[in-house]
Amino acid sequence: MQVLRYAAFTADPAGGNPAGVVLDAAGAADADMLAVAAEVGFSETAFVTGRDAAGRLEVRYFSPLAEVPFCGHATIATGVALAERDGPGAVTLVTRAGVVEVSTRRGRDGATSATLVSVPPRTRPLPDDVLGDLLAALRWRVDELDPALPPRVAYAGAHHPVLAAATRRRLAELDYDWTALQALMARHDWTTVDLVWRESPTVFHARNPFPPGGVVEDPATGAAAAALGGYLRELGLLPVPATVTVHQGDDLGRPGVLTVDIGADPAAGIAVTGAAVRMP
Repeated sequence: MQVLRYAAFTADPAGGNPAGVVLDAAGAADADMLAVAAEVGFSETAFVTGRDAAGRLEVRYFSPLAEVPFCGHATIATGVALAERDGPGAVTLVTRAGVVEVSTRRGRDGATSATLVSVPPRTRPLPDDVLGDLLAALRWRVDELDPALPPRVAYAGAHHPVLAAATRRRLAELDYDWTALQALMARHDWTTVDLVWRESPTVFHARNPFPPGGVVEDPATGAAAAALGGYLRELGLLPVPATVTVHQGDDLGRPGVLTVDIGADPAAGIAVTGAAVRMP
């Protein structure tokens, strides 16, 4: 399997979130894909395993430790890799989470960007006892949360608890209990924890701990950005349609920008757009 390496949600190979992409993984066993993902060492690697009866591309995602149902930044990277091989356009991906539409385009500067449209999002309450366990694992206090953005578990292909920090400083000081958070996330089938700070009604900063994948923190998380868009719409936290900008990776020295388009239809998927560039 030939592994391509991209940085997603950036035009700078030193920024954004690195992803592995294998455009031809037909016939590969699960153990082989997991081994490749572990060797690559990025938070996720996407594997195009074939086409279904309708001609749609089948894609699977592996972290260094396990398969995940959906990964946004690796989807953006896959879309750009396909565009560089076949030319920009639209492609339909069949993932373990459902069908994801991807469109790609080249900008005037020559950079290629991709837009994914997630599966329909949904949110559910985060029980007080589980919230308490999560805060304890993060070493956060209740009074450090933004009361205008209530804790929830949001989904747009993968499950992410959403916690909003009241200050940028709280978000910047990330020092969690790896063992406790990993165990808690395994019990509740969470992929990452979406920690956000709202700079303005449509500008957010995010960090995503990812111990289930063997990674301390995901530098730019498209699945969590889509889940955040669904969360904002379902809870009526901004008028829709709306476009939200998410800045992520700054605290890691790998800045990335995710553009989240939230339509007015409550059953529609959330669109997440970003550039991707080959890494040397």
